[in-house]
Amino acid sequence: MLTKKLPAAVAALLLACGLLGAQTSAQTLRLTPGTPPAHPGHTPLFTAFAEQIDARTDGDLTGMILGTEVANLGNMRTAIRSGLSDAGMFLPAYFPADLSEINLVGNLSFLGSNAQAMAAAMTEYIVTCADCQAELKQLGVVYGSSHSSDIYVLLTTKPVRDLGDLQGLRLRVGGPHFARWAEEMGADGANVSVGETFEAISQGVLDGTIASTADLISFRLDDVVTHITVLPMGTYHSTISHAINARTWDGMSAEDRRVLAETSSYASALATQRWGYEMPSAAEAAARDAGIEFIEPSADLLEASNAYQREDLQKAIELAQDRDGIADAAAKVERFEALVDKWTDFAESVDNDPQRIADEVNRQVWDQVDFSTYGL
Repeated sequence: MLTKKLPAAVAALLLACGLLGAQTSAQTLRLTPGTPPAHPGHTPLFTAFAEQIDARTDGDLTGMILGTEVANLGNMRTAIRSGLSDAGMFLPAYFPADLSEINLVGNLSFLGSNAQAMAAAMTEYIVTCADCQAELKQLGVVYGSSHSSDIYVLLTTKPVRDLGDLQGLRLRVGGPHFARWAEEMGADGANVSVGETFEAISQGVLDGTIASTADLISFRLDDVVTHITVLPMGTYHSTISHAINARTWDGMSAEDRRVLAETSSYASALATQRWGYEMPSAAEAAARDAGIEFIEPSADLLEASNAYQREDLQKAIELAQDRDGIADAAAKVERFEALVDKWTDFAESVDNDPQRIADEVNRQVWDQVDFSTYGL
């Protein structure tokens, strides 16, 4: 267990009197965002996290952020389980076989209309979902919190105004629900890592991506994308902001575990603010300056997309039951929908203020947790 540092003179006196055992040194956590510095999954998700754990533990816990050459989103599971990383950003959609319970609700992107609400709903759901916690324990990780994107749209190299324009279009998709949508609309969905999107589009392998406009900045897509169709595709909230190595967690005091959890929620709220609100505004301005065309979808395309998104909720439930063996999938989806409604009401009532949302997550979620047993 970690102890608070004492002034050197006081510690020496207590040691000499036999009143204090040898103090443990400060612990530096190896942090792996798996994304470049320009991405909100790095800054502020991990920069704020490192700053706050240092401040809240008086330097007993510090963080050292490692680059994508050490751990990227694709190999994050291995990096955390091996101990190469003490805490990293983990995307459940990358590991569907391992995290079917979390992906059940993580892939309900089409429910999303408020980024802060989706992040908070995801956090409360996973912390209080016994089956989700069991999956994470099998992987040797402890859940911190979740963050969310803004509303996804179509970023393409060809104009997409109606259903006909989607026929045969090759699009990067970030989850099976997006892949199902692409197939239903007549496009071809490709499961390409977000970090490889730029290269795939620039080489003509892809015609575009279903993504946040923030990716124009985070992954330099403004150099290859020529059109943005403002077709609402929900949020990307299937995230574990800080997946903590179970051995690292086990070696901490309950007090320090609480610090990590609460700091994770705070950093997630900041990252959601950055990804969901600030970056899209900056990206839109940059896109217009670069001559990227913004397109409003036709009424037929919008109607077809919205109709499919409503139907896909039932499809997700059926797949979870038949393929993943989640017999109570419908009840779990219903519970998540209720959390989305609750947190949407709260987020709107505080004008999506990240500090107030983080404080409320800590009050409603983490204050109910016993940190002597959570994650163990």
